[in-house]
Amino acid sequence: MREGVQASWIAVAVGVVIVAVAYPLAPMVMRLLVGASSPESAAVAADAAHWMRIAMFGVPLILLSMAGNGWMRGVQDTRRPVVYVVIGLSLAAVLVVGLVHGVGPFPRLGLPGSAVANVIGQGVTGVLFAVRVIREAGSSPESKGFRPDRTIIVAQLAMARDLIVRSLSFQVCFVSAAAVAARFGVAQVAAHQLVLQLWEFMALFLDSVAIAAQALVGAALGGGRLKVADTVARRVTGVSVVAATAMAAVFAAGATLIPRFFTSDDAVLDAIGVPWWFFVGMLPIAGVVFALDGVLLGSGDAAFLRTATLTGALVGFLPLIWLSLIFDWGLAGVWSGLVVFMVVRLATVVWRIRSGRWRQAGAVPA
Repeated sequence: MREGVQASWIAVAVGVVIVAVAYPLAPMVMRLLVGASSPESAAVAADAAHWMRIAMFGVPLILLSMAGNGWMRGVQDTRRPVVYVVIGLSLAAVLVVGLVHGVGPFPRLGLPGSAVANVIGQGVTGVLFAVRVIREAGSSPESKGFRPDRTIIVAQLAMARDLIVRSLSFQVCFVSAAAVAARFGVAQVAAHQLVLQLWEFMALFLDSVAIAAQALVGAALGGGRLKVADTVARRVTGVSVVAATAMAAVFAAGATLIPRFFTSDDAVLDAIGVPWWFFVGMLPIAGVVFALDGVLLGSGDAAFLRTATLTGALVGFLPLIWLSLIFDWGLAGVWSGLVVFMVVRLATVVWRIRSGRWRQAGAVPA
């Protein structure tokens, strides 16, 4: 519980800093990403900056929820976080329809309505996690109260260093991809973002299996049961690949129907055809990669994952993204970069698992 309390303090502090920095910079950032070479792109940048400034206020609440998810996974309490997240997301799902389109008693806010809905949903989830950590810490004498503990906070930030670098490399790649896609036209960036949202949906879907692997592998290695850890790694990878392949079949069969749930714009629908098949083809690869990511995180092998992700980003994703802009390869070039990124990650995590070195990483004393 001491870890949970201090992680929550980090979440709130980092969230406030992000809001303070990002809010005034939002217009400039969006102009850089989208460009302002035409009235159409300038309008997109202005709308995006307005949306971002509202959505920013949800960041501390998102981080608080992530901290809560982290410490509750650590004690293998995986059901309650699902309830908290589903409550917040369900509320946001209702509000986003009402506030964007003015359905029922809600005012019609347009695009900013989606940001307002997200902040409200994230607020509810963040409060639920905050209440939980307060109750648990209040009833646990080992937590030693709610005051920030510099020693634990520094230790947590040191442990998180490799994962922070890994996460930043992801975000640099995806932001760069959006920036390049925006320069091919409004329809192209809309198609790119639509398919990317489905990719992120599948990443979260497969991460649910990876999180189970993380908890089970960590418990097995912590208890010195190496064969159990090996068995978990094999079974989790098999389940993840089957699930990813099944979903790939669904998206392949629905290639003409599913995009129409998101847009009726003919230009966007025409542009979606390019990234769609890259997305479908990558899903089985993702089934292996995300499962083994969970195994390696459970073994404490974060430093290796950091290096593998950076290698994929610097060797594959980022060069192809920017070459796509230079040589006008369009969305095919952007998504080719994502494919190479995933293939590099696949090769590195499979090699690490086969080497057996990951099984010793969890033995490092706290």
